[in-house]
Amino acid sequence: MEWSLALVALALLGVAAVSRRLSGTPVTAAMLFVAFGLLVGPEVLDGVDVSSSSAAVRTLAEATLALVLFSDASRIDLGALRRTVGVPVRLLGIGLPLTIALGAVAAAAVLGELSAEEAVILAVVLAPTDAALGQAVVTEPRVPQRIRQGLNVESGLNDGICVPLLFAAVAFADVESEISGGRSPGTLLLEEIGYGILGGVAAGLLIAAIVTQAGRRDLIAPAWRQVVPAAGAALAYGIASALDGSGFIAAFVAGMVFRLALGRDPEELNRLTEEVGSVLNGVTFVLFGAVLLGPALSELSWQLALYSLLSLTVVRMLPVVVAMWGSRARRPTLGFLGWFGPRGLASIVFAVIVIEESQLPHEHLLVLAIYLTVGLSVLAHGLTAAPLAGRYARWYEQHPREKAPPMESAPAEVTRPRGPVGHAT
Repeated sequence: MEWSLALVALALLGVAAVSRRLSGTPVTAAMLFVAFGLLVGPEVLDGVDVSSSSAAVRTLAEATLALVLFSDASRIDLGALRRTVGVPVRLLGIGLPLTIALGAVAAAAVLGELSAEEAVILAVVLAPTDAALGQAVVTEPRVPQRIRQGLNVESGLNDGICVPLLFAAVAFADVESEISGGRSPGTLLLEEIGYGILGGVAAGLLIAAIVTQAGRRDLIAPAWRQVVPAAGAALAYGIASALDGSGFIAAFVAGMVFRLALGRDPEELNRLTEEVGSVLNGVTFVLFGAVLLGPALSELSWQLALYSLLSLTVVRMLPVVVAMWGSRARRPTLGFLGWFGPRGLASIVFAVIVIEESQLPHEHLLVLAIYLTVGLSVLAHGLTAAPLAGRYARWYEQHPREKAPPMESAPAEVTRPRGPVGHAT
């Protein structure tokens, strides 16, 4: 790999050296990783060998997403969520389907070469949000709890929801894809979900039993306790993949089952999983900038730029407004919820899957749109997260407690944000 490994290590060291100073600033770690990737990529310094790094992007991205999904799921208190479901249920139950539908319409209109099926695939790939790219939004304590909870839970759940939708959409559009394996879209969907749930339940119960039973007998050395959840996420992914199910669904289900079986938030146990996930996330964004985004920028067109802008604005914001209809949310809240739907890790993983496992006629155009949208999101949402979170918080604080907006001021138990506590991500 020549200098690739050294350059990636240098990027991690550089961000680590200034990580504390990044907190609360318009500069995020993801921005620095992508910028470094662009700098050392083939379009500038040519320090990363694209041919030897392309396969590594998928491996790293899939491993990262599996760990992130497991951690996200184990972070969610279903009991508390049932008491404050309003915002995330609206965003996921109404907003997500509308985002996919509107994204497909926009893709068909702006990128006229795409078939209807390809437009749907593009919309599904860009539907999941990544709250970690706007970490200041979900960690700013002055932002109403219910709004932070809504965005955080939405980000934790929507990538898992979109996995089977993506596989079914690709199978429907391309019967010769490796994803379908000759299976009909209906069969594929059932197997992806069914085997994914099976692998997740099995792994989640096993690691919960190990933590409780072996822990009760003092059989686990302290240094190994945090290895159990990470290994459990890998086990869930491996079981589902071996059965031709969705490893991502399995990782997510395993996290949920693990927390339910434990009966508490496994925050301390998950520390290694979250730290490793954050490191792999950084490596993924370096390679994304060098291997994927850099070459895509050389093919930028006004149609691709327009679709990227639409995807991050109208395609996201209009469905959010519709989803929140009747909730009594104020206009600043609608704008805040609508704008902070960053596209990140899940979209990168889905794009790489589409490249390697399908034979779509306009595959190249699809991935260009995905890469450019994610790249723009890293920049735009990173730059605006801290300033707009502060501005929204000041708007909320201007209302006396007795006159606070009713929807925004409803109490909620905040789910822990993605990433290591106290780190800028």
